[in-house]
Formats: sequence, structure tokens, C-alpha cells
Amino acid sequence: VQLQASGGGLVQAGGSLRLSCAASGGTFSNYVTAWFRQAPGKERAFVAVHRVYVGTYYTDSVKGRFTISRDNAKNMVYLQMNNLKPEDTAVYYCAAGFPGIISGTYYRPEKYDYWGQGTLVTVSS
Repeated sequence: VQLQASGGGLVQAGGSLRLSCAASGGTFSNYVTAWFRQAPGKERAFVAVHRVYVGTYYTDSVKGRFTISRDNAKNMVYLQMNNLKPEDTAVYYCAAGFPGIISGTYYRPEKYDYWGQGTLVTVSS
């Protein structure tokens, strides 16, 4: 599976962005899909996940502001980000993996087999 992330950019605090992740080369509907982010000098961190037949989960700092969704017919995953804050500034990565491997450890990046190249989101104050 190949993943291609896009949609990042520069936005003022309080603004919105929608990130997109296009998947190709596999049966997309079978995979768990997630977004992670990496701020300068920090480790890659979990943001949101869409678990097939289970639901969506978010890290606490983005609950109520970010929404993960997917369109299996188009092989796309999205991250709608509203009310952005400067601390949301990071490179955002989409990821996909196998449900049987990821299970309840969806917040661990090493559980995912496929990664997009990252898209930079910069939020100015």
C-alpha cells in the first residue's frame, strides 16, 4: 500500500485545514488508518485513528477539534482540523496497518506498516 498525504499549509490560530491521504496498491477497506504528527525535536505522536468496525479515537488534545474520516470508495482518509492552535504545528503523517496487529495499541506508530511522506502544518499565533 502506498500513501500520499497532502493539504498542509500555513494557517492562523483558530483557522481550519483538511488533510487528505490517498491510498493505492491494496484493499484499503481492510486497513486501520491513522494520523500521527511530529513536532520539531519531538517524537512522532498519535493524533487520530479510524478502526474498521470499531470506531474512531483521538488524542485528548484534539478531541472536539479534529475529525478523522475515510472514503473507502475513493481510497481516501481525511483529517479535518478546526480551531487550530500553535501547538498543533507539526508534520502530519497518515498511516495504515492491519487490524489484527494494531488492535488496542493504535496509538503506537511502530504498529503501522505503511506511511505517507508527511505534510507540514504551521499554525501562527
